[in-house]
Amino acid sequence: MQTVTMNNKLEIPQLGFGTWQIPEGKAAYESVRYALEVGYRHIDTAAAYGNEESVGRAIRESGIDREKIFLTTKLHNNDHGYEQTKEAFQESLRKLDTDYVDLYLIHWPNPIASRSHWQDANRGSWKAMEEFVRQGLIKSIGISNFREHHIESLLERAEIKPQVNQIRLYAGEQQHKLVQYCKDKQMVLEAYSPLGTGGLLSSPLIKSIAEEVGKSPAQVCLRYDVQKGHVVLPKSVTPSSILQNKDIFDFTLNAEQMARLDEMENICGPTQNPDETSF
Repeated sequence: MQTVTMNNKLEIPQLGFGTWQIPEGKAAYESVRYALEVGYRHIDTAAAYGNEESVGRAIRESGIDREKIFLTTKLHNNDHGYEQTKEAFQESLRKLDTDYVDLYLIHWPNPIASRSHWQDANRGSWKAMEEFVRQGLIKSIGISNFREHHIESLLERAEIKPQVNQIRLYAGEQQHKLVQYCKDKQMVLEAYSPLGTGGLLSSPLIKSIAEEVGKSPAQVCLRYDVQKGHVVLPKSVTPSSILQNKDIFDFTLNAEQMARLDEMENICGPTQNPDETSF
């Protein structure tokens, strides 16, 4: 599995299995278990997804050594702040039934619960996360849905720079300014919803390129972000799609195809402004 090196010199698999909107129970357990069986070694979940227990059970019962699986979870919006983060992280460890996580992210920079004091809340959370890194409970720490001003505020007090920013990225929504900013800060970009939550799969342009390269529209979408250097996190509960989404490292999009995708309009709707969300 192809990897990307983070600014702490640790590697993250460039293909991950996303679990957003996969409900706790049979669906989460079986999809993660199958993903691991067919070769995924990077699993992405979050406290807010409500499926950490099933994800943890699938990992535990897969028979694969824990050290060979890159596991990510995220801080819930209601748990920002130093003490709250310490409690929330321990609860995630309990639900996942693991001794450590490979990557822990602040899920949103400015949730309703801490909107009046988001800067201090984020700094408190980050301080707790840095302590967990030093204790060996977290290997890497990062952020999700953060924009430049959120990152600048965090960096004013941070002792460890974020290794990752997980944001909405796909053909038509590349957030160029933010991506370049993160690269300048030596952060890896993780692309969530790399298929536009399925909206890209009916695009005539993507279908045309898929025919040219003999691949599926989903594989073209994922390959596009991989060639941008991003980590991709496709989600599916369908075994055939889970398997197909893995096979994106045996072909390359040429410069002309990449340019056509670069020019694509966003057909899947605008990315939410994290300062205006209602959660």
